[in-house]
Amino acid sequence: MVDAYLSLGSNIGERETQLQLAIEQLNMTPGIRVKRVSPIYETKPVGYVDQPDFLNLCVSIETNLPPFQLLQACLEIEARLHRVRKERWGPRTIDIDILLYGKSIIEDEHLSIPHPRMSERAFVMIPLNDIASDVIEPRSNKLIRTLVQPDDSVVKYK
Repeated sequence: MVDAYLSLGSNIGERETQLQLAIEQLNMTPGIRVKRVSPIYETKPVGYVDQPDFLNLCVSIETNLPPFQLLQACLEIEARLHRVRKERWGPRTIDIDILLYGKSIIEDEHLSIPHPRMSERAFVMIPLNDIASDVIEPRSNKLIRTLVQPDDSVVKYK
């Protein structure tokens, strides 16, 4: 079993419900067990900014799925929750990104682990720090808590 960390975001429809459904579906996927869930944060969109605000959280999972099978499971959950990919960074019912997979470093055209832009995104790092502050990010070899930067645009949702 490998400890992995995922980032979930939603900005279309019932955002909080979409996040909850994604967590439930992750937990029902054979080979995945959700261990911890961060608080939910509300954040402004990045990149394509003319869209509703996001709700974001991170989850800690334990999995025996290899990285590419985990990616496939995440993509299948996104599809079941009506994720449509029109434009990069566009609106979505659900987005599930693999942030960390054990101590693995993977560079592939379909999968990069650790997630290449995670440390630049407070909406990822703040909830990740809530559940993984003592985890080492393998590319930098630094603790998550040392990589997180405060950001007033990332606000606890409830």
